[in-house]
Amino acid sequence: MQTASSDPTLTFATGMTRDYRPPAATQDELVDARGELRPVWRGFMRHLLALSEDERTKRLARADQYLMDSGVFYRQYGTGQSVERPWPLSHIPVLIAEGEWQGLSAALIQRADLLEGLMADLYGENRLVAEGKLPAGLIAANPEWLRPMVGVRPRDGHYLHFLAFEIGRGPDGNWWVLADRAQAPSGAGYALENRVATSRAFSEVYAGMNVPRLAGFFRDFRDQLQALRHDPQARVAILTPGTMNETYYEHAYIARYLGFTLVEGEDLTVAGDRLLVRTVSGLRPVDVLWRRMDSGFADPVELNQMSRIGTPGMVSALRAQGLTMVNALGSGVLETRALMAFLPKLAQDLLGADLMMPNIATWWCGGAGERQAVLADPGRMVISDAFATGLPYDGPLQGLAASGLSHADLAAKLATEGPQLVAQEAVTLSTTPALVEGRLQPRPLSLRVFLARTAQGWQVMPGGFGRIGASPEPNAIAMQNGGNAADVWIVADKPQPVVSMVAPPTAAYRRATPGSLPSRAADNLFWLGRYVERAEGIMRLLRARNIRLAEAGEAATPLLAAMDPLFDALDTKPETGVPAGLLSALGLAISSAGHVRDRFSPDAWQALIDLNKTAARMATKVSPGDDAARALSALLRKLTGFSGLVHENMYRFLGWRFLTIGRHHERAMGMAANLAVLADAKAPEGALDLMIEVGDSVMTHRRRFSLQTSRVTVIDLLALDEMNPRSMRYQLDGMAEQLRLLPEADEYGMPSDLTRAMLRLHTDLATTRPEDLTTQAIWALRGRIAGLSDLLTGAYLR
Repeated sequence: MQTASSDPTLTFATGMTRDYRPPAATQDELVDARGELRPVWRGFMRHLLALSEDERTKRLARADQYLMDSGVFYRQYGTGQSVERPWPLSHIPVLIAEGEWQGLSAALIQRADLLEGLMADLYGENRLVAEGKLPAGLIAANPEWLRPMVGVRPRDGHYLHFLAFEIGRGPDGNWWVLADRAQAPSGAGYALENRVATSRAFSEVYAGMNVPRLAGFFRDFRDQLQALRHDPQARVAILTPGTMNETYYEHAYIARYLGFTLVEGEDLTVAGDRLLVRTVSGLRPVDVLWRRMDSGFADPVELNQMSRIGTPGMVSALRAQGLTMVNALGSGVLETRALMAFLPKLAQDLLGADLMMPNIATWWCGGAGERQAVLADPGRMVISDAFATGLPYDGPLQGLAASGLSHADLAAKLATEGPQLVAQEAVTLSTTPALVEGRLQPRPLSLRVFLARTAQGWQVMPGGFGRIGASPEPNAIAMQNGGNAADVWIVADKPQPVVSMVAPPTAAYRRATPGSLPSRAADNLFWLGRYVERAEGIMRLLRARNIRLAEAGEAATPLLAAMDPLFDALDTKPETGVPAGLLSALGLAISSAGHVRDRFSPDAWQALIDLNKTAARMATKVSPGDDAARALSALLRKLTGFSGLVHENMYRFLGWRFLTIGRHHERAMGMAANLAVLADAKAPEGALDLMIEVGDSVMTHRRRFSLQTSRVTVIDLLALDEMNPRSMRYQLDGMAEQLRLLPEADEYGMPSDLTRAMLRLHTDLATTRPEDLTTQAIWALRGRIAGLSDLLTGAYLR
């Protein structure tokens, strides 16, 4: 296969491309029916084919490394469990000429207006059903049509603000709408990550192809959401179902990218018809909520009573026009597959025009004529649930061709279940090039295109999200079925302006005040600090134990036995080199960090993930003794790197304060327990030296105390020395300093209960002499330190 061009780099004669054979009677994005490269691809292919195999491998690895370093993942479900799947990037972008894209954009803007008009009717006067233009059963029986939302007008007058459309190209070269996404469209954040990764792999050719940037689309949408606020002091928030949602990474990424607050349902409450978020500074108003969960889960009072992720009273706040919801609750009804059978005629009724981009052919099987049409040619049909959403090949297929039903059985099924079924024409999607084992292979393609309502009206993202099949089969496109994702480049004729998220200044600069921290985020940051410090404490105890096991063997038994109460308190069995208790502490740290991904740097996140992976790998390989001691030293170095990233890079505001308080608190608790056990008068010989080692203060003790180690010197250094970053006193100093800076640390000039307890504890320790700190006194101090956590929780974290 060879192009008409004389340029040898455009010839399909290399090993990478010689097997490129698009299926017969299928449109291909790369080559036309004569096997010649389409003009829009020539520059990119010239660059790609000029690369050596080694260079190409390095460039693709560069893109993969970026995604790995950024922690991009997709949650995949199956066999009763979910796993975080590394983001499946298809490295070859999808290329579309600017002129063709403009036509697609105009058609999709028209469709967005159609869906807005349909939404207004379904939740307004319901004229279309009353006039027989929509079957009443198709709406009334639809679980996504929410009766409590009927008559609830959006505060800004618009039901829809952010949409996505799945489109595909058929064998005739025309584009078709495959599915409408109005509930809570996902993928825009992943499109941003696709763009960064792909442009890193092909930076030279990307810079010369006049590809519009994506930042302007997000900037204009962000500005519009901020403009929808009625109260300038209120905030815009993104509502996520939580960390177990398949696209949670995107929720956190978009929140961080746009500067919005990421919230879960439990963070919110409704009072006085206003939506409020619980923060460590008290309740704060939310004026605009970008919903990333299905409508029914938003309010367990008026919608799905089984929901545990919603906010009671959400519907009442919308009814009172106390906030703007993006998109309006109930918009999932627009995604119904059977509804596509009626959209072409509804376009005439609502817009006075034909659809510029048609649907795939769809028949709702509730009518006799439609059933006859399906039975006339069932082999080309895909039959599914009428109320299903998404692409027709995303779910289980039914019908004569797919299920093996006889014609008579299919007729009987349609007669009895017709209103619950929809038939859609089986789609033969166009193919696009994908690298498969080093060779270009044609794979089916669908595009997810995003539209946002801005101050200038609907705006189309100049690109999108390409879904590439893992195999030639259409149902392999779905991400849950192993499909891949590709960047979409709109290739323009002229250089494009450089745009960013920063809008040109229109007034004198004013430093923005950091927003209040949601209580749930503060809670997770506090416990992240505690779990990380707990993991370090376990590592130090384990290393000290394994060093003595390696050096003294059986002779160390009394000392090792003395450590057992400490391991029991940490729920850790030290018999193995890297025990389950340590892995559990690291897992809890990752879980806490995962709930605040929008507030956590990607570098710190990757450092924590790398630490956990290393520990898990070592758990199956190292044996007790010297091997384990060396492995634990390596883990401690990795943990120190994570701590350094957090300390050096995290903004010194409320989030950092709660993280720091958590670390100080856990270290003080751990040090108190260690001192109470290892500095006890009845502890075996060598326990004091062990205590100094576990307290990471061997060199400091030698410099400060030339005399022999004694209980008094150990207590002075590790409990009372305000300059030793491992001492109890140092931890209480740090906690007191951070607590003093928290909101409402004083109440009308009087210290709060938390502040008062902290002051008393700090004063008592600061005025204590080493000889007065008996084992009983240390345990009592530890109990008072533990009580600070309860007071902190009551004041800020509930």
